Amino acid sequence: MMHGIFPYSTAGGRPVSDGATADDCSPNSASSSVAAAGLSRYESQKQRDWSSFLQYLESHQPPLALPRCSAAHVLEFLQYLDQFGKTKVHVTGCPFFGLPLPPAPCPCPLRQAWGSLDALVGRLRAAFEENGGRRDTNPFAAHAVRLYLREVRDFQSKARGVSYDKKRKKPQPPAGHKATRPTDHQ
Repeated sequence: MMHGIFPYSTAGGRPVSDGATADDCSPNSASSSVAAAGLSRYESQKQRDWSSFLQYLESHQPPLALPRCSAAHVLEFLQYLDQFGKTKVHVTGCPFFGLPLPPAPCPCPLRQAWGSLDALVGRLRAAFEENGGRRDTNPFAAHAVRLYLREVRDFQSKARGVSYDKKRKKPQPPAGHKATRPTDHQ
């Protein structure tokens, strides 16, 4: 779950704590939560992410209209979010670089985890198109964003000693072939 990934989740300019959503702080939170109750967790998170991104664009200097948003702005947003991350990512010179379970604390920075960023970009890519954006101009689907995510994944994998290899599915038995269990015959 990604509650609190955005410090931009605000209600009327008030920051929302990690455990709360903008709906929790709004004056009509009872009606907001009833409306949100019909949405899946994914849809609710996608709406919060989209609102947060739009708020980021509004507070951008100079303010940025969505039609003028590019992959560069998406990358800026993702890099901005890094400061609110909770995943320790060791720098190259750290003695714990590449160790999944370091034996002691170190001053390395906390970052957004690759998996969180990847899921976020997927939700924002879908929200962009659902909110009238064209697929061929979707800045969240840009090649530069995919490259950035790949670089984050690869670096975090090395820095944290964690493999992000795709899991392979077990081969399915051929159709019509029943899986049998050994039986004990006594």
